[in-house]
Amino acid sequence: MGKTSTENTEHYVWGDGCDGWHLVKTPSLSIIQERVPSGACETRHLHRQAEQFFFVLSGVASLEVDGVVHRLHPHEGFHVPAGVPHQFRNESVEDVVFTVTSSPPSHGDRVDARP
Repeated sequence: MGKTSTENTEHYVWGDGCDGWHLVKTPSLSIIQERVPSGACETRHLHRQAEQFFFVLSGVASLEVDGVVHRLHPHEGFHVPAGVPHQFRNESVEDVVFTVTSSPPSHGDRVDARP
């Protein structure tokens, strides 16, 4: 326990130059801060059990949820229930930094959901 930041937590790289930091990683809760560079995206997918909340800290994100694209600006968020297909994309010119909260944690709970 104590202060948590990207300076003192587990870091990983995913996709095409994206970064993630595990701010909270317990059996019942995951909070990750991520950085997605311009033009990068994740694979469209769903989680069988995990619900997620995406919250943009900087940049502008495109979050496709069940076929509808939502543009998220700084200090805006979006809840994605379990079982709903979604894809996070950065279609802007600057990096997007955001947090994603998952309950229960979404690792191992992901299924591809390509249209």
